[in-house]
Amino acid sequence: MADAKVIPFDDDRTRGGSQRSRRRSTGGLGGAAGGEATEPTVVRQTVRTLPGAAEQPSVARATGAGGDAVDGEREVGADDGWERRLASGLAFLRRRVTGDYEVDEFGYDKELTDQVLMSLVRPLYEKYFRVEVKGIENIPADGGALVVANHSGTLPLDGLMMQVAVHDNHPAGRHLRLLAADLVFVLPVINELARKAGHTLACAEDAERLLQRGEVVGVMPEGFKGIGKPFSDRYKLQRFGRGGFVSTALRAGVPIVPCSIVGAEEIYPMIGNSKTLARLLGIPYFPITPTFPWLGPLGAVPLPTKWTIQFGEPIETSGYPAEAAEDPMLMFNLTDQVREQIQHTLYKLLVQRRSVFF
Repeated sequence: MADAKVIPFDDDRTRGGSQRSRRRSTGGLGGAAGGEATEPTVVRQTVRTLPGAAEQPSVARATGAGGDAVDGEREVGADDGWERRLASGLAFLRRRVTGDYEVDEFGYDKELTDQVLMSLVRPLYEKYFRVEVKGIENIPADGGALVVANHSGTLPLDGLMMQVAVHDNHPAGRHLRLLAADLVFVLPVINELARKAGHTLACAEDAERLLQRGEVVGVMPEGFKGIGKPFSDRYKLQRFGRGGFVSTALRAGVPIVPCSIVGAEEIYPMIGNSKTLARLLGIPYFPITPTFPWLGPLGAVPLPTKWTIQFGEPIETSGYPAEAAEDPMLMFNLTDQVREQIQHTLYKLLVQRRSVFF
């Protein structure tokens, strides 16, 4: 297989509040408008025992607005919750089996991504890498935006973590559509999962169509030069290509949001690269780390580093004329501006970091 390439961009939610579309309980049929809680309703009955005995009030059922038990009485809320989740799961499986679900023209399956794929990646995001997200408000609440990030880590886990960060933390519950190298779409299983998760080929045509539809699109212009660089060059940005992502943003008239990711560089410290094996396998590089391939599959386990993902101030492009996308000097200047902003933020985050793992 020929060397993979990224064209033309590269030549060579902590969970948030509303970001995961939380289900807000409105107390069932008895809930107040807008989901506001109401005072618990206590239903009492009088129980008569022997003739002449005193009447004693007995709490038959103390319920909240939606019928959930309170004050330690008969609890039905937990059971109802499990029933709802089971019913939702069965309905999801039925739609999968019958084919009653929707995908867009790129193969993106929103329901599968929200309910399954994000759930699979989220423990890695929350518990293992403990990702801290900053500046999420710099991604606009609506309309298209191009998120441009640094790329590192030997394996492209940084793209997945960035996707979860937007999905789980953005106040408007936005989804990040990543542009991926052509190598991703020739790998069995990975190809289908990537399409379902909203990834598409890193080419200007697909990116522009997504942006014009109002999607948030993510790109990592360093490509394999960034993800496969040696550990000695960690947090040193590689070349950003010829500025293809800037040209696409200018044509679509959307802001460019720089994104800096700290923590990914250390998950697989790449101390060597077997170019011979890489050529034989048809991959851009064959990494050698302190644990891989020496420990076999165990050596493929990433180190549990502490991550920070920061979204910077957006760079507006809507003020430029239509022909600006053909101006090589403007594209060079904007590309350099984005790159410098990401590099400066990386240095700042590294200074603030207490350690690699905490």
